[in-house]
Amino acid sequence: MLGGGTTDAAAPLKGTQPAQWRVVWTDDPATTATVSWSTAAAGKSHSVRFRVKGSEASPSAQLADSGRYTGGESELYYHHVHLTDLQPATAYEVQMVSDSDESPVFYFVTAPAVDREFSILHGGDSRSDHKARQRMNKLIADIVADSYENDDLADDILAFAHGGDYVVTGTKMDLWSSWLSDHELTTGPDGRLLPIIPARGNHDKGKPFNEIFGFPEGDLNYYGISIGPQVRFTTLNSETSTAGDQAEWLKAELKKSRASHRWLLTQYHRPVYPAVKSPGSGLKSWVPLFEKYNVDLVCEADGHNIKRTVPIRDGKLDETGVVYIGEGGLGVPQRTPKTDRWFLESPGMADQGHHVFVLKFTEEALEGTCLLEGRKIRDQFTRKVRQ
Repeated sequence: MLGGGTTDAAAPLKGTQPAQWRVVWTDDPATTATVSWSTAAAGKSHSVRFRVKGSEASPSAQLADSGRYTGGESELYYHHVHLTDLQPATAYEVQMVSDSDESPVFYFVTAPAVDREFSILHGGDSRSDHKARQRMNKLIADIVADSYENDDLADDILAFAHGGDYVVTGTKMDLWSSWLSDHELTTGPDGRLLPIIPARGNHDKGKPFNEIFGFPEGDLNYYGISIGPQVRFTTLNSETSTAGDQAEWLKAELKKSRASHRWLLTQYHRPVYPAVKSPGSGLKSWVPLFEKYNVDLVCEADGHNIKRTVPIRDGKLDETGVVYIGEGGLGVPQRTPKTDRWFLESPGMADQGHHVFVLKFTEEALEGTCLLEGRKIRDQFTRKVRQ
């Protein structure tokens, strides 16, 4: 049997006691996942024990890739185990082990390989208000737990896409450490770890971003994953050149994915149809590709407000166009949106408030719900399957 205890989410890191646990999806989430944690001391041996949840078999063990986080005045170490050859739609127990110290026993669930209905969460900007971030993380844990309380598979929340700006200054590990400890609050009461799909924000400059989410050193942080065979979720990086190699990659990604997936979604940080700021450079580099390949929904952040645009094509309202949502409310003071911008007028919307989006995928529709604190519904929308 796997052993385990309990750990307070915000407890200071001590020695080689595993903490700041997380699961990251940046590759095929049906068969792979990155299990990560932190320790205060370097330690000598770090691994993950894992097995199918409920199995009586002895757990397998896999050694971690470890190193010291960059940018911290005090020592802090990362540990990543990249699990592969997993079974789709399967719950795996995981326990992080550093030297003789063990984490509690957690579990996560891989993405399905068959076409089924499900939901994911999207939000961004968790960088400024520590208490608000903790409240939103607890809300996320509650929403996820409740999504499994009925027999409707469409309600099951499989992952959490974060649109960037985790911290104020991305080179300061003390800020990242606080974020990582707060992220523990998204863990379910039964030990479920909610996989995170990370995007880089403008405040996330520096090496720690890749070290935290298990990207190779120097990785440019744009990638696509299929959550089930019919939902393609593409993460872009608005903090490097949006043209050139990234735009060429996006063109090939969308062309291939549109032919094989029911739903195409994209996330990145700087909005191209913003509710407060000026448009990001993706307006020229990416929007023509979104429209050419009929992306169904674009998830943005950065603005610190709530917005849903009208469907847009060729710079004007068009029912066949692309809808953009955002713009970040996971723990930042909210700004007042400029509601007179044409793309925010009815049937679009804009407001302010800490929030997270629930995106539900069915065979017929993509249903979006914007939830405020207290689970108040601020907005709902539906995107029908493109014919």
